[in-house]
Amino acid sequence: MPEAVLFDLDGTLADTAPDLANALNRLKAEQGLAPSPLIRLRPLVSNGVRGMLGVGFGITPDAPLYPALAERFLHFYASALCVETRLFAGMDELLSHLDNAGITWGVVTNKAERFARPLIDALGLTARCACIVGGDTAARPKPFADPLLHACSSTGIKPEGCLYVGDDIRDIHAGKAAGMGTVAAAYGYLGSSPPIATWDADAIIAHPLDLLRVLEKH
Repeated sequence: MPEAVLFDLDGTLADTAPDLANALNRLKAEQGLAPSPLIRLRPLVSNGVRGMLGVGFGITPDAPLYPALAERFLHFYASALCVETRLFAGMDELLSHLDNAGITWGVVTNKAERFARPLIDALGLTARCACIVGGDTAARPKPFADPLLHACSSTGIKPEGCLYVGDDIRDIHAGKAAGMGTVAAAYGYLGSSPPIATWDADAIIAHPLDLLRVLEKH
C-alpha cells in the first residue's frame, strides 16, 4: 500500500467548473457580453485563468487587456469560490477509506494558495488534509516536480511512497518527475491534453472509487 495519495484539485478532487464558469460569466456580463455555456468551459477549467479568458474572450496572456481582465475574474471567483463546487461522486467515500486505512492524503494544485486553502476549508476537508500545496507554494508549478516534492517534505513521506492523481497530462509529468506513482483521472476535465491513454500514467481510473483497486495492486 502507498503511504500517501496526493490529489490535483480542479477536475480531480472537486468539480469546480460551475463556480469558475460563474466568475467568467459575471465578468462577461460586466463587459456587455453574452455568457459562455458551461459545457464549453468545463474541459478547460484545469488551465485556470488562461483557459477561462481564452474561451470567454478569445485572448492570450500577451493581450493588452489580459492583466485587467484576469484580476477582475479572480475578484469574482474569490467572492464565490464554493457555491456550486462539490466533491466528485464517490470522492468522499474514497477519502474516508484512506482515513480508515491510515493512508495520508493531501492536495497539490496549480491553483494559487489564496484560493485553494479557503476552497478546501469550505468543502470541510482542511482538518483531514495532510497538506495543501498551491501553484505558488513552491518555486515552480506543475509540470515541474517542485510542488509534489514540497508535499513530501510537508508530510515526511518519500516520493516513492506516494501516488499522485490528476486529470491533466502535466499532472502525470509532474508525478513522474517527482518519482511518484501516477494515476490519470478520466472522469476529470482532461482539457486540451492528448488522449489520456497516451499520458503514460501508471493507471487510469474512470471513477474516484476505482482508485481502491489501484491501491490494492500496490
